[in-house]
Amino acid sequence: MEESSNKVHSAQFLQHYLEEVITLLEKQQMEKSLVERSPTTNHELVETVLHNQQQTRLQEMFAPLHPADIAHILESLPLDQRKTVWNAIKTSHDGQILLEVSDAVRETLISGMEAEELATVAAQLDTDEIADLAPDIPKRAMLKILRLLNSKERKHLNDVLAYPEDQVGALMHFGMITIREDLNLKAVKAYIRKLKKLPSHTDKLFVVDQNDVVKGILPLQRLLTYSSIRQVAEVMVTDFIRFQVDQNTDEAARAFERYALISAPVVDNNGKLQGRLCIDSIMDFIREETDEDLLLQAGVSEEEDLFSSVWKSAKNRWGWLLINIATAFISTRIIGLFENVILQLVALASLMPIVAATGGNTGNQTSMLIIRSLALGQISPANVRRLIKKEVALAILNGILLGIVVGGAVMLLYQDEALAGVMAIAIFINLLVAVVVGLSIPLLRHKLGKDPAIGTSVMLTSITDAMGFFILLGLASLFLIHTL
Repeated sequence: MEESSNKVHSAQFLQHYLEEVITLLEKQQMEKSLVERSPTTNHELVETVLHNQQQTRLQEMFAPLHPADIAHILESLPLDQRKTVWNAIKTSHDGQILLEVSDAVRETLISGMEAEELATVAAQLDTDEIADLAPDIPKRAMLKILRLLNSKERKHLNDVLAYPEDQVGALMHFGMITIREDLNLKAVKAYIRKLKKLPSHTDKLFVVDQNDVVKGILPLQRLLTYSSIRQVAEVMVTDFIRFQVDQNTDEAARAFERYALISAPVVDNNGKLQGRLCIDSIMDFIREETDEDLLLQAGVSEEEDLFSSVWKSAKNRWGWLLINIATAFISTRIIGLFENVILQLVALASLMPIVAATGGNTGNQTSMLIIRSLALGQISPANVRRLIKKEVALAILNGILLGIVVGGAVMLLYQDEALAGVMAIAIFINLLVAVVVGLSIPLLRHKLGKDPAIGTSVMLTSITDAMGFFILLGLASLFLIHTL
């Protein structure tokens, strides 16, 4: 299967490739089993030859793929097959592959590597890339890596590692081109030609003074289109986007999206250039945040590997499952309080899930909107009250509409006006409760400095279920039982 490594591969292609890899691995395992059971006298020699052949075949199979595609396939393989493939394909690109895989999978790959091997891998990477791997690298291997770096590289690495992962400084790159404002464009072009290679994602040059304070930027477009005799000071842009090293990465990500940035300077409080923020780091950050939020909303840790051990996955999920059980018991106790009501009007048993489900869906719609808006920075103390009023008004409108629809359906099914009225009122009230809860949980968690996405869906569903049962059965006990 010969494909160019610079080709963009579709999901279907990668799925087909993954199936071929699994088929090959299963075939190789079968060959290995047959050799182990064979009575040949040169058993070890045959095993060695077979192992080398299998390694070569896997290397040939993965050679055409981009590191990101290899990472995707590794993440899709069970642990034993992943280890087999990883041991076979370790090449000069293995550092890039480690950067591309998820944190959980990276941990499994690194755990099987020796300190010397990790140091060799790190030697092929830039300091900002080493910083990305640093949390997963054992201390002994990290010391070996530091010894391989020169003083400038060690300083860069320590600078990046000094910042929390939610600050811009933790994502900055050090590959960039700086120039002085007293140069003419001809000299700048000559300087760039002398470099022979531009740092990745270079769309602008940074203009600095003798103290490395950023005075402006020179977009490559201006460098190429303006007269070569003009001075940098004449054509540089002085009104430009820059980021502080301790600025929140969420803010930077929103700025990259809003202003369509490719790169931007990172400065300290004195305006001194510290590094460069690039679109690839921002995209990785957004992807990781999105994946993390999706998992945390369901109460699953972002560190879980798809093919991690049953025991590890179980421990990862126990917390929210236990909370679910606790809230489920609360719901059963609520139902238990109204057992006589249900016995006298059996129809309530089949209608309770409608009220609970409608409330849960409404609450989830509200909470997802709030979580997204908080992530985009669209909610502030100045507009939060208007947002709450709008959502409550929407809940009232939807409650009236859905109450009429559900009440009408119950009337058609049971020919009972009182029951239809109770259902309509229960739907209306539970929608209001769901919206209030859907607003309150993420907003309160955000105000307390917590991630608003964590467990919101789990808590919301539990509360709306319990309240739905309580509201319907409570209304039934007040307005229906005495009429029977």
